[in-house]
Amino acid sequence: MTAHREFPFPAPSHWIDGRAVRGSGPLIDVVNPADESIIASVPGGTTEDVDKAVHAALAAFPSWSSTSPEERITVMRGLAEGMHKHSEKLAATITLEMGAPISFSRQAQAGFPVASTLAAITAAEQFEWDEAIENSLVIREPIGVVGAITPWNFPLQQLVTKVVPAMLAGNTVVHKPSELSPLSARMFAEIATEAGLPNGVFNLVQGTGPVVGEAISRHPEIDMISFTGSTHAGKSVSVAASDTVKRVALELGGKAAHIILPDADLDFAVNRGLAYAWSNAGQACGAYTRMLVPERLQKSVVAKLRAAADEYRLGDPLDPATRIGPLASETQRRRVDDYTRRGVEDGATLVVGGPGRPEGLEVGAYVKPTIFCDVDPDSVIAQEEIFGPVLTVIPYTDEDHAVEIANGTVYGLNAAITGDEEHALAIARRLRVGQVDVNGGPHNFQAPFGGYKQSGNGREMGRAGIEEFLETKAITR
Repeated sequence: MTAHREFPFPAPSHWIDGRAVRGSGPLIDVVNPADESIIASVPGGTTEDVDKAVHAALAAFPSWSSTSPEERITVMRGLAEGMHKHSEKLAATITLEMGAPISFSRQAQAGFPVASTLAAITAAEQFEWDEAIENSLVIREPIGVVGAITPWNFPLQQLVTKVVPAMLAGNTVVHKPSELSPLSARMFAEIATEAGLPNGVFNLVQGTGPVVGEAISRHPEIDMISFTGSTHAGKSVSVAASDTVKRVALELGGKAAHIILPDADLDFAVNRGLAYAWSNAGQACGAYTRMLVPERLQKSVVAKLRAAADEYRLGDPLDPATRIGPLASETQRRRVDDYTRRGVEDGATLVVGGPGRPEGLEVGAYVKPTIFCDVDPDSVIAQEEIFGPVLTVIPYTDEDHAVEIANGTVYGLNAAITGDEEHALAIARRLRVGQVDVNGGPHNFQAPFGGYKQSGNGREMGRAGIEEFLETKAITR
């Protein structure tokens, strides 16, 4: 028990029916992965806590679902303004709870949620809630109570991506953040209340997946589960939710291939590819972890990667000059280190990094940012999601071979292609993934995001993200 200690953050509680609720479960320490200090403690939620949150959401649903889309949009706009107002505190909080460099937290961890919310508002403003199809009136209605379960790597962005479209669609929510990064979710609850969100529309239950996540997934009065996390955990959520045949939307793992075409600008391809492989210390389901290069260009690409890697500063995430901070936890550090050792054991050529702690960073969840080349596309490090700053360079012989390698995993979340645009677009159509980045196209918060195969189902963002949280009713006259 750690309740008697002094922390930089007060012990966050659950947030149920518009107020803080302490809960009765044991406290869970929140650890700063940069120095292993305890920065807060959160209550370990129980099934009783989940039940209270569900009942609050059920009570709020009739009123919230009957408001007009314009009224809901007004509240969400206030939420976006509140997150923007508190963006520096949100960024610092996320850096402390999961280790993202402060410069990245300001740009992405705190910046993306505001952009995502504004994009969802635009989609809601343009959405056709009612549609006449011959002699039928087709209407879209909220599903009911949505259970949202989110991971630790982008704690606020993943929350917003689910919760804002769900609420815009007229649903109420019970949310479980990761116990590793729960503080930003508690801040979100307070900001939403300040923005005028009625009590009970958004409810937060802290705790672990096996207890709180399981209780949310199985709860008979929750109508839908939206889950982001590992493929293994997503399968468990699906099984738990199946008893009540609730809708389940899953955004799971990835193993993105970045195909560099023979005519590509290698400097651009290498620098962008490495940035997307190592961003957020590689803790992103869409990280470009497999760089596919023509055999004859592998030597040149590797030389450029080695030079580019020298520009990445590893260290204190609160230092604005740091580009790679610690991983989110000691458990994650050991996992990534094991994969790096496996890559060496399986015969991949180590370019930079490797297993073991970085020199001078013996405390904290730090690993060496790593690049392998001459990687067998069927090897463990090329097939499994590592979720750390580990890039594998895989040579290919021709276009068909590149497509075969790119499609040759159980995942199908995303991919990237660099080279002649017309050629790249033709290849993009052959990839079994949910989204493809061609030549570094700017991120589009209106475009649907989601995966094929074991990367999940359903779509988030934009119009598709709102549709995910709606039922369809036909009234025929």
